[in-house]
Amino acid sequence: MYRDQRITVISPCLNEEQGIEQVLRRMPGFVDQVIVVDNGSTDRTREVAESFGAEVIREDVRGYGRAYKRGFRHATGDIIITLDGDHSYPPDAISYLLEAFQHLEADFLNASRFPVLDRRAMSFKHKFGNLVLSICMSVLFFRWVRDSQSGMWVFRRSILADMKLVSDGMAFSEEIKIEALKNGVRFIEIPITYSSRLGEIKLNPWRDGIHNLLFLLRKRFD
Repeated sequence: MYRDQRITVISPCLNEEQGIEQVLRRMPGFVDQVIVVDNGSTDRTREVAESFGAEVIREDVRGYGRAYKRGFRHATGDIIITLDGDHSYPPDAISYLLEAFQHLEADFLNASRFPVLDRRAMSFKHKFGNLVLSICMSVLFFRWVRDSQSGMWVFRRSILADMKLVSDGMAFSEEIKIEALKNGVRFIEIPITYSSRLGEIKLNPWRDGIHNLLFLLRKRFD
């Protein structure tokens, strides 16, 4: 419980036994519910998460968006916080983000990875791709968003009812922000410290980048 609000943290995982251990070790004690969505892992992700008391939910159909939508259906907190299971996003920042979220009376907070302070955390190719996608999203939807691809958000669970979330893949990161902006909720963006991930890299920058760009165009003009 944080300032009389129940807090749920959701983390999608695909073979993240290394990272999820570090994430859960650093989880703040005031978090009421921790959901780890196991997206078909073949390693010890499930066992590690359960050993730290996390609620592990299985989603056999692989996909970043698919995992999050499964997790949302099980969330009970007033406020939902998301972060990847690879330890690239800082669990230590949760209290800082919640404080800003409540002080600024926001409905949706996007944790921006930029500027990236750790040079090892993101390659130039990834930085450039993120910049292109963020500019495209900002132009198409008439609101500057510095990090359209960030996977760490803080938002009121109640706003999910008005969102039409269709993406099952990586484009889910941009879609949930688009839906928040379209619905006119109070949207803010705050920088965080982004680190090198633990474990194998699953993102395909060219394939996922092009797919996300096409998704933006469909979302805007369909």
